[in-house]
Amino acid sequence: MNRRILGLALPNIVTNITVPLLGMVDMAIVGHLSGDHIGAIAIGTQIFNLIYWNFGFLRMGTSGFTAQAFGAERWDETVKILIRACAIAIGIALTLIVLQWPIALAVPLIFEGSDHVLGLALTYFFVRIWAAPATLGMYAIKGWFIGMQDSKTPMWIAIFLNCVNIAASLLFVLVLHWDIAGVALGTVIANYSGLTLGIVFLRKRLKQLTTHNPQLKTQNSKLTTIKAALRWSDMRRFFKVNGDIFLRTLCLSGVFTFITAASSHISDQILAVDALLLQFFTIFSYIMDGFAYAGESLVGRHIGARQKRHLKLAVRLLILWGLALTAVFTGLYAAFGNQFLHIFTDQQDVIAAAGDYMTWVLVIPVCGFAAFLFDGIFIGATATRTMRNAMFVATAAFFAVYYGLKYYTDAAANEHTWNNVLWLAFMVYLTLRGLLQALRVRKDIYRQAE
Repeated sequence: MNRRILGLALPNIVTNITVPLLGMVDMAIVGHLSGDHIGAIAIGTQIFNLIYWNFGFLRMGTSGFTAQAFGAERWDETVKILIRACAIAIGIALTLIVLQWPIALAVPLIFEGSDHVLGLALTYFFVRIWAAPATLGMYAIKGWFIGMQDSKTPMWIAIFLNCVNIAASLLFVLVLHWDIAGVALGTVIANYSGLTLGIVFLRKRLKQLTTHNPQLKTQNSKLTTIKAALRWSDMRRFFKVNGDIFLRTLCLSGVFTFITAASSHISDQILAVDALLLQFFTIFSYIMDGFAYAGESLVGRHIGARQKRHLKLAVRLLILWGLALTAVFTGLYAAFGNQFLHIFTDQQDVIAAAGDYMTWVLVIPVCGFAAFLFDGIFIGATATRTMRNAMFVATAAFFAVYYGLKYYTDAAANEHTWNNVLWLAFMVYLTLRGLLQALRVRKDIYRQAE
């Protein structure tokens, strides 16, 4: 079982690490054009982060349903889930393209910047928005492969996509001098290249399914029709699970947006400090998400196969891996935290100020590991209502702790105290997410395998 967990987790970790490369490559290229271009690409990237982050349910919901169908050996259902997810992805993507002008009109209301910077950001937006079908389509495809116990294929797609993005963006900007539109076009081409490769892998996997399951040969023409895949009773359950994930993600993005906003209201230096400290959280999240994805695959599979003993073993080993990684990261952050800060910045005043809050960095793995793992476990079980409710409670607790303590300390507090209150609220939020889900494992996870 440990070998299976690592076989699923490690490729997912590599995939996770490649995700921010798209934005990093774009930033590196425009960084040689002008300061306005840097600001514009930052705004443009954030626009798409806000959009696509909220549609992450296309991956998570698809992986949970597919893993359960895989475990139950309902190969016809795995095909219908894929069609269902891709159809919804295309529908959302086309809606985004139709609504691109209303979205663009909202940009100056959300982001601040000079007319030139905002103009460049919108140029980037109007080009990159055409990648929406490919981006969201890959969400569905990635979720399907993870549910099919295959995390290597999404890894190769992500690596290929990033290589194409680097080559295309360099060509369009440095050789053809297409400015920020060239950066956006490079990203569009990269996304469609990744989608094309994903479709190639899909065709190969579907052909294998048909070869090893002769019953699909006679049923294939019926099972793959839109009418069969988009039957309302199945769509309703799909939307219910994904609706829970969508609401959960809204809370997640709300908390992180608030942390940045609250930091900026304390001082510019605190904003920079907290941005640095959150990098420690991001690094830890990339690793833990790899094991969470493994949890989605294994938990869904064993529930579908009604293998309660294997299900319990998978959950227990995932938690042990989480505890081990928590110890490793806590040790690394304690020993090399200051050195990590120097990697992120050379501003000595910011590094010195960050030193006052490094204790919170040590607490991040302890408070956060369970939240990541149980998200994966509950997604694999499609027990998204519990995950959603835990997020609601944790988010409410975050704001209650922040505003409650801020109210009682406001009169005598300085910026150091306010920032500690913010980080305390964040740790309460992370802890509650994991704890509340842990209390429901027996009822919401194990019972499904009986």
